Amino acid sequence: MSLENVPVDLPDFELIANMFVEEGVRAVSPSELHGVISGHLAAGARLKSAALEKIVNELLDIESLSQDSSKSVVTNLYTATLGCMESMDLEFDMVLPDDEDEISMRAESLGRWCQSFLSGFGLYGKHTDASLSPEAKETLNDLGQIAQISSDLEELDENEADLMEVQEYVRMAVLMLFTECNKALEEKEKEFAKAKPENNRLH
Repeated sequence: MSLENVPVDLPDFELIANMFVEEGVRAVSPSELHGVISGHLAAGARLKSAALEKIVNELLDIESLSQDSSKSVVTNLYTATLGCMESMDLEFDMVLPDDEDEISMRAESLGRWCQSFLSGFGLYGKHTDASLSPEAKETLNDLGQIAQISSDLEELDENEADLMEVQEYVRMAVLMLFTECNKALEEKEKEFAKAKPENNRLH
């Protein structure tokens, strides 16, 4: 898989679900795959293709992706997610079922997305990072609560509005965490560059 920084569209829930079927994966939701990748990126990770494949294989509990088309879907998912997070126009979206799908399925998928996001984010020890702001820590706690969301919801306008509100909160929370963690990373890199001795000028 080549992770070139070319703008691509975010693969949707159904496309990833079909990819799972082709790969013989039954127990994992497309939302979980997107959540875990988003968690890595928000924590400041940038994945080489081998590392991305490893994460995907472990989540899906497979040796490797068997179809080239599946590898393309995963690459596009990674590239599009990073592109959306890095752009400052707040266009980041989560891979969730369509609004026409049953509310119980959408609520469950949102919970799984949050759970997987926290899992990916936590791999970098970020949950206990003393440099995280109190707002970021509170946000992580909120996402932990949302991960427990009940999928036992009736198709009521009130529930629909609540779910959309929670979904929007998660979207903005992820962007806030991404901004904070990646800004800290940029600053560390700048400090490191300053600390490095200039190119040897001994001639």
